[in-house]
Amino acid sequence: MMTDGADDGRATTYEIRIAGQLGAEWADWFDGMAITPAPDGVTRLTGVVTDQSALYGLLRKVRDLGLTLLAVNLMVEERSGSPAHPSHTHCKEESQE
Repeated sequence: MMTDGADDGRATTYEIRIAGQLGAEWADWFDGMAITPAPDGVTRLTGVVTDQSALYGLLRKVRDLGLTLLAVNLMVEERSGSPAHPSHTHCKEESQE
């Protein structure tokens, strides 16, 4: 169980990484998340998520589109005022079938 304050009722910033290129026109579908396609074929969805229920809703949308989920990162702000950095990375292992 995580006890780092990520589920204490405050909105939290997450980064969701998916395989493939997704255009900015999908931002409304993903509740206004910033969509950043990278040259390596990975797309980052970044934005504030109000609670765990909203996070699971975003992950259902990834599933419903048949996209490959690569990682979900909780973005934590350092107290010194420096930019957010990823924490608690959860990666999906690809199976060789």
